[in-house]
Amino acid sequence: MRQGADSVHEVLKQGDREAELAELRGRIAELEQRCLDLDRLAHCDSLVPVPNRRGFLRQLELTVARFKRYRDPAAVLFVDLDGLKLLNDCFGHPAGDAALIHVAALLSRGVRESDTVGRLGGDEFGVLLDHTDETIALETAERLVETIADEEFFIDGKPVPLSVAIGFTLIEVDDTPCAILARADAAMYQGKAAA
Repeated sequence: MRQGADSVHEVLKQGDREAELAELRGRIAELEQRCLDLDRLAHCDSLVPVPNRRGFLRQLELTVARFKRYRDPAAVLFVDLDGLKLLNDCFGHPAGDAALIHVAALLSRGVRESDTVGRLGGDEFGVLLDHTDETIALETAERLVETIADEEFFIDGKPVPLSVAIGFTLIEVDDTPCAILARADAAMYQGKAAA
């Protein structure tokens, strides 16, 4: 009789362990999802649906590492939305936000799915072009400038012209993400000064 009681007790203990394991698995899944959500919040822009500066730099670090290992060419475009302050002053910050969203969408649609568009801050965007040489980078920059200038943008039903200035640089041996962005930024300002 005692043996039967022991086996019932063992079955109950086994059931408790399985329930506890199921509860722990559920808790682990919940924590993993929270980690994914926090990572997304840390690396995605809060206004436009693209990576923020941190997320863009993370992708750029991966590209630099791949370049160092395989010499796979890549370029970075530095994009500056012209006149955002004036737009905010004249039409309000919601109009400026709408312009940023509009430009981010045009940049994203204007590059390959394997490329990365990120908002670096304020009115500045970065575009990481994978498997790209100088000719393709220049053609892409020119095409994006034209697309943004040609695409209609409206505020309260009235068309408002938008324009961007773009500078670019290729990834070089022993580059760092910060050095790459600095060169692309300088190229963008050189282009503005020459215009």
